[in-house]
Amino acid sequence: MNHKRIYRLYRQANLTVKQRRKAKRPTQERVPLQLARNINEVLSMDFVSDSLSSGRRIKCLTVVDDFSKESVEIAVDYGISGQYVTRVLDQVARFRGYPAAVRTDNGPEFTSRAFLAWTHKNGIRHILIEPGKPMQNGYIESFNGKFRDECLNEQWFESLSQARECIAHWRRDYNEVRPHSSLGRIPPARFAQQHRQRAGGAAGSEQKQNFD
Repeated sequence: MNHKRIYRLYRQANLTVKQRRKAKRPTQERVPLQLARNINEVLSMDFVSDSLSSGRRIKCLTVVDDFSKESVEIAVDYGISGQYVTRVLDQVARFRGYPAAVRTDNGPEFTSRAFLAWTHKNGIRHILIEPGKPMQNGYIESFNGKFRDECLNEQWFESLSQARECIAHWRRDYNEVRPHSSLGRIPPARFAQQHRQRAGGAAGSEQKQNFD
């Protein structure tokens, strides 16, 4: 018996398995990283993985505002599908509204039918980075590096609930306490608040001039 005879008998017995074709996804916009000019203009998203002490894997969906550098959300669970992502973003939108655009990689969660239908339904521009070019999503890559080094690598989670609690505490510290070098050495939450106040004041002055 050699491999040629085995292969011939294998074919004669019709044991070949047809390869599944990958489902074609709609072609999305791919553009280089650009500076956002307003809060909620672009939200960047990605995933970070970790393990509990039991060895079970957990997944973290990180969402960052490109302009304010705020950590908009870090969802933590055993598994996160495209539909799960849309539920998280719907919940975020209750407090800050829907973004004008979202920037993601080509992961299955972000190219799923559920996610693409969600962007279309809410009129949200979907920006996909080019494969193999993570720096086109540089804001979330930078954030995830800090998140891994300062939170995930420093903690030993015993349970999902503990992981969620510790990660939520780290996120509050990141947003409300830690100064950010690109924001004039103030925390992202304070920068966002000041920007909203300036934008509100400018809008009020314009309305007053129009009235006069």
